[in-house]
Amino acid sequence: MKDSLPTPFERTFFLTYTQPTVLDSVYTIGLGNNDLKTRSDSNGNRVKFWEAQAAKLYWFEKWHTALDWNPPFARWFVGGKTNASYNALDVTVQKTPNKKAIIWEGEDGKKRELTYQELLSEVSKLANALKSLGVQKGDRVTVYLPMIPELIVALLACARIGVIHTVIFSGFSAKSIKDRVEDSKSKIIITSDGGLRRGNIIKLKDVVDEAIQDLDFVENVIVLEHTKNPITLTKRDKKWHELVGTISSSCDAEILDSTHPLYILYTSGTTGKPKGVLHGTGGYLTHVYSTFQWIFDIKDSDVYFCTADIGWVTGHSYVVYGPLMHGATQIMYEGALDFPTPGRIWEMISRYKVTILYTTPTALRMFMKFGDDLPNSNDLSSLRLLGTVGEPINPQVWKWYFGIIGKGRCPIVDTWWQTETGGALISPVPGLETIPLKPGSATRPVPGVSLSVVDEHGKQVEPDSKGYLVVTNPWPGMLLTLWGDDEKYKTVYWSKYKNMYYPGDYAIQDKDGYIWMLGRADDVLKVAGHRLGTAELESAFVSNKAVAEAAVCGIPHDVKGEAIISFVVLKDGVIPTSQLKEELVNHIKKTIGPIAAPDQLHFVKKLPKTRSGKIMRRLLKAMAKNEQIGDISTLEDEASVNEIKTAFAELKQSLGKF
Repeated sequence: MKDSLPTPFERTFFLTYTQPTVLDSVYTIGLGNNDLKTRSDSNGNRVKFWEAQAAKLYWFEKWHTALDWNPPFARWFVGGKTNASYNALDVTVQKTPNKKAIIWEGEDGKKRELTYQELLSEVSKLANALKSLGVQKGDRVTVYLPMIPELIVALLACARIGVIHTVIFSGFSAKSIKDRVEDSKSKIIITSDGGLRRGNIIKLKDVVDEAIQDLDFVENVIVLEHTKNPITLTKRDKKWHELVGTISSSCDAEILDSTHPLYILYTSGTTGKPKGVLHGTGGYLTHVYSTFQWIFDIKDSDVYFCTADIGWVTGHSYVVYGPLMHGATQIMYEGALDFPTPGRIWEMISRYKVTILYTTPTALRMFMKFGDDLPNSNDLSSLRLLGTVGEPINPQVWKWYFGIIGKGRCPIVDTWWQTETGGALISPVPGLETIPLKPGSATRPVPGVSLSVVDEHGKQVEPDSKGYLVVTNPWPGMLLTLWGDDEKYKTVYWSKYKNMYYPGDYAIQDKDGYIWMLGRADDVLKVAGHRLGTAELESAFVSNKAVAEAAVCGIPHDVKGEAIISFVVLKDGVIPTSQLKEELVNHIKKTIGPIAAPDQLHFVKKLPKTRSGKIMRRLLKAMAKNEQIGDISTLEDEASVNEIKTAFAELKQSLGKF
């Protein structure tokens, strides 16, 4: 499969944004150790390289086999004994017990702080409470809490006693909870009376009650009082504060095998049963510990702020385990980042002197929509490093992030990874080396990871050609399997190419080895024999000064195969007109080529997003094909779906049919 990019697109992504003036201004300041030896070592014996990284963790007993590779199953540091909670808490408590671990702020303005010693005490008390309820090593506990410190406490309490935690994002519906609890057979659920979102109380306990009414194997529900809204207690409910009220604040960490499962995290599919991604302990911790250090060049004085919810893998790896294993101080926030004012996030960065910000391109596009005055009116001078995660970042958004938020002095670490990979696989690594940044590219694989872009037959494609991203060697953070379904694990990730992990993403690797993610392979549109990635099209739209956000999808077309339908959110103050619509269509033609011109362009006020800020593109696809849109419990605002439904209805009427 050789499918070279059209010249206009190549110019947009590669040439325009790699001029020396841009590159020189990015990586001449704010860099780390430039430890090129680490990078060169990782290109040799990768197993020995990862052994050296694992040695930086605390082990009760050292492993006897670094990697047991029985494709496609990998077991790392076999024979080693460790504990995730011990590495996240005790190691720092022994050095600096009074260092701040969490600075929490609620949407309503409430604030709390926890030191590492205080966090360890709370974790130990809950761990003892779980044991008092009969929970044993290997049991599963479901956690359904808002973004409050007790969410971190719950995860580390489970890890401390060898219990497998499975977090469910606090926006999921009762049915979603039931599916996940039933699959994991969790005997305990930890929740709260409610959580805050845009000034409203999300009644979490009520949702849990509905979800588990027919699940007799759930023995207890631990309920935290947070919002103080009225709830109904049943015979299996236990109040958090009563359970831990008189219990010991000391709990020894369970000595666990490196391969002992740490957590299950379910990926929400569009149809069918969600996949339970199972991660281990020693390998996962090694990968997360290493990448957190390399990518964020973490220092003792840093104040780190990752805006991800712990219900997603970014929250597991780079809110809970990564920062705490490094003894970092971090900001934790409950609520919407633009509520009650659009400038809330910039106010918090100024208030707490945040040095590292890690957020999503979708959130950045939202902030761009509000204009430059809000960030410019706050003191952001404490920032030294910026990061993005969740999806490819549009070059135009990258430049705004770099120029307006970072003031031209903060390197940007654009990271690519998945729930299944455990931690970042592609990213700049300021903690190790200096490389030029190209807006829109996550740069190269992190040390110890080998990636390639291949065609349908698994053969590496030529530089600057589209292909499928694959991982060609096992890595410590990789999932152990899918919970209870080894065969599906093999089929989903390892059947397309022999002994190569297939993440399902479409990519390009340029002549410098930089990787450009083009979105999910199943999000590629086939227009008149040409393959166009949705990320390519959306980036082209956002590069226009009038556009804040864009999303595209395809509908069947008798002649072209697929017709491109686009939805565009304009920046504040920009008026939607037929003239602007024509201008944007011409912009796409010039930027990518005439083949990419959308058949329909709709101006909308909002795109359908999850409460964590990601665009729900599957909803667009489902509506485009007139299919059921499925579970929308994580949708931030149903009005966005109604607006797009109206647009599709008008389109259907004009076309007569799809």
